[in-house]
Amino acid sequence: MSKRVAIIGTVGVPANYGGFETLVENIIGDNASSNIVYTVYCSSKSYPQKIVQYKGASLKYIPLQANGSQSILYDIFSLIKATRRSDVILVLGVSGCCFLPVYRFFSKKKLIINIDGLEHRRDKWGKWTRRFLKFSENMAVKYADVIVSDNKGIQDYVKEEYGKESELIAYGGDHVLCDVSDIQEDILQQYGLKNTEYSFSLCRIEPENNVHVTLEAFARSGKYLVFVGNWERSSYGKELYAKYNSLPNIQLLSSIYDLSVLNVLRGNCHFYIHGHSAGGTNPSLVEAMFFHKPILAYDVVYNRETTEGKANYFSSENELLNLLNMPYADYSANADAMLEIAKRRYCWMSIAWQYENLYE
Repeated sequence: MSKRVAIIGTVGVPANYGGFETLVENIIGDNASSNIVYTVYCSSKSYPQKIVQYKGASLKYIPLQANGSQSILYDIFSLIKATRRSDVILVLGVSGCCFLPVYRFFSKKKLIINIDGLEHRRDKWGKWTRRFLKFSENMAVKYADVIVSDNKGIQDYVKEEYGKESELIAYGGDHVLCDVSDIQEDILQQYGLKNTEYSFSLCRIEPENNVHVTLEAFARSGKYLVFVGNWERSSYGKELYAKYNSLPNIQLLSSIYDLSVLNVLRGNCHFYIHGHSAGGTNPSLVEAMFFHKPILAYDVVYNRETTEGKANYFSSENELLNLLNMPYADYSANADAMLEIAKRRYCWMSIAWQYENLYE
């Protein structure tokens, strides 16, 4: 008998946005068991063309923005609509979980909630937003039938903070494995790059991703860096762009959404720099591990857990500078370990199977 599973809390699919959307994209379709019938709730504001089927999943549209001020109502409306036509509801994120005390008065549907990366700890939120997100997280943990943590650090937090067990399911990254040999030279030439003669970083330009640390270390080192991000979205990004983009060894690029182009840039770099300090398992880090490159990661428990302590780590400009300037250092063990861990832990077929086990 088929199991009807609704997925809520994301912008939707096809995935053009963040980690949760990529998660949904890769657990439906070819990676889904034949007895799972998925319905994905999408923001109609983000999809001018509203297709009704995608990779075997039904798509339902909510006339609200999935992010920003409408996100809470978007999640609540999605939850209510999903209740009527599903056996299990997979909730990605906690913003709408403030509604769960009311929801549980009229529905006992099985709720599987991925609580994401401790949003209430992120520097970008103000005091009241953090309090609200902590309350929503509390409600998610209290009323979920199954809690999903994407990182051992998050799993330990849930146990210590709430006394609850959670399922550990990370993200996949093998969707990046595609042949780009036919465009590789053209892309490198377009950006004025040569194989392994630059380092690469990719993230949202936010203080918690330590962009300023990475840029200052490279400015001092003289080593070449290509950094992709949304520089125009905040005063933090604009100030960094103005300060560092004129340096001859630093190339700051606006967000790139073409996976083939990103794969050329990631696949030909010398080091991949990962500055994220908040959240759990970061999708961009998992993706980077498949390129068999040494990773220099910010030294927090989440990054150490993701890389099993086998990357190289920094927590300041000086420490990153030392890693960049270390004479005769052999980083091949780092690169080999990243690829081995990625293949063992971060393939979508395995991730989809882990989620499906929770639906029963």
